Amino acid sequence: MIKTLSRCVRQYRTHSILSAVFVSLEVLMECIIPLYMARIIDLGIEKADLPYVVRTGLLLIGMACLSLTFGVLSGRSAAIASAGFARNLRHDLFYRAQDFSFSNIDHFSTASLVTRMTTDVTNLQNAYMMIIRVAVRSPVMLIFSVAMAFSIHRQLAGYFLLTVPVLGIGLYFIMSRAYPIFNRVFALYDRLNSVVQENLRGIRVVKSFVREDHEREKFNSVSEDIYDSFSRAERLLSFNSPLMMLCMQTCVLCVAWFGAKIIVYSGGTALTTGLLTSLITYAVQMLICLMMLSMVFVMITISRASAKRICEVLNEKIDLADAEDPVTDVPDGSIRFDNVSFSYAGSMDKCCLFHIDLDIRAGETVGILGGTGDSKSTLVQLIPRLYDVTEGSVSVGGVDVRRYDLHALRHAVSMVLQKNELFSGTIRDNLRWGNEDATDEELREVCRLAQADGFISAFPDGYDTWIEQGGTNVSGGQKQRLCIARALLKKPKVLIFDDSTSAVDTRTDALIRQGLQQYLPGATKLVIAQRVSSVQHADKIVILHNGRIQAVGTHESLLRDNEIYRELCYSQQKGGAGHEN
Repeated sequence: MIKTLSRCVRQYRTHSILSAVFVSLEVLMECIIPLYMARIIDLGIEKADLPYVVRTGLLLIGMACLSLTFGVLSGRSAAIASAGFARNLRHDLFYRAQDFSFSNIDHFSTASLVTRMTTDVTNLQNAYMMIIRVAVRSPVMLIFSVAMAFSIHRQLAGYFLLTVPVLGIGLYFIMSRAYPIFNRVFALYDRLNSVVQENLRGIRVVKSFVREDHEREKFNSVSEDIYDSFSRAERLLSFNSPLMMLCMQTCVLCVAWFGAKIIVYSGGTALTTGLLTSLITYAVQMLICLMMLSMVFVMITISRASAKRICEVLNEKIDLADAEDPVTDVPDGSIRFDNVSFSYAGSMDKCCLFHIDLDIRAGETVGILGGTGDSKSTLVQLIPRLYDVTEGSVSVGGVDVRRYDLHALRHAVSMVLQKNELFSGTIRDNLRWGNEDATDEELREVCRLAQADGFISAFPDGYDTWIEQGGTNVSGGQKQRLCIARALLKKPKVLIFDDSTSAVDTRTDALIRQGLQQYLPGATKLVIAQRVSSVQHADKIVILHNGRIQAVGTHESLLRDNEIYRELCYSQQKGGAGHEN
């Protein structure tokens, strides 16, 4: 875990080292000051030597200023290093997530990844700040203070060591019981984020079904669990400060009591008033160091759970990787499924696709029909290698997709997903995801083909109209047409429509299909649809049933020979045409 996290320090290693150096110099000044204070008392005040008091006082002021300067420099370096460390963590987490396959993302969850990039990173940033500053300052000061105390009086300094076992046992008791609670708390944070995201994304559904009370109950339940867990952890941690104060006050009292007796009995020969003052100062410094170290342990306990969760993402093995010598050019859009079986769990006992054999020539239009849960979307997601097959192979352009460079393959395959996604930005920005160098005329051309230019032109700002996150300020049909236009702009060799015209009327659907044939005549087109009218003019239609190919043929041959297709056609003719949402 430490090795993984240390790689994220990178360019801030110098600032981390400087912080430790400056804080050590600050501590050195603070440990020398009590000795000169003792000299002022013993050699200046008691002997009524005012010039000595002034000289030594000025020297103390200089050391105090140096200590302040070193402290400021240490704080600045620590702030830069910890903020940079957190930035690198977020960078590495985000870039790692970008490289994840769908199965890797399924292993975590969207809410969990968000929590890890925010709350968990903040916890580690705070812990790193304390480690490079407080965790360096406290041991250094402890060593210097103990050394100074023993150089003044061994017997009195020995009382300091009696508190160490008490503090050690107390801290172990507190931390060993607090860590499991913090582990549970961060899992609860994932649940809370999930509840909030789900509620905000589906707020229209929540309000239309008047389920606000139900959503409040879900939120309150998770929030109450977090409150209870944190309360238990904080109750344990609250014992830390009283324990430290008890040890500190006991030590100071012992040193003051026995030190005063030594001064009286020896007549000031074995110990002076000034040196006793220094001893008490060192006692306070040592116990403050121990208290600060206990705070570091508390922060490390909290951040340890966060560190574990972050390392899980950074060390997650990506199950999709480029071949050693990847193919970087996709020759054409021909597709072949050769005895393909697939399981999300990676086990042949839990397959959702079974022994798929299918040949698609470049430039063909292929319709895919089937019921809900027949794995139509899963089938086409194997083409751009969003998932890898469990058995068999998928080839594009005569090359197994596992031999392609992933970027090259996905540039050649354009998908309009069932769940269309638009991003916050203008319509122009969203369209240029397909081709960032596209001209305004190219944007209008693909929008005309996707039947989107009409409603875009009707907006006051046209192509500069702002799209809210998720496309919440456009209708379902408008969102689908914008996504189709975005996909066309890539000019792919394989174009996949995953039920992507379900929210448009049949006339618009027909116009879009007609435009596709004109704009990309050489591209292979796969169309998953619920409506027979969307695929009946395809070169071939594939009927999927329970994860298996039940039939392949043209509209006429399937209508004549396939009972499932025939029933689907008749039921839709009776139900009438669709309409736009």
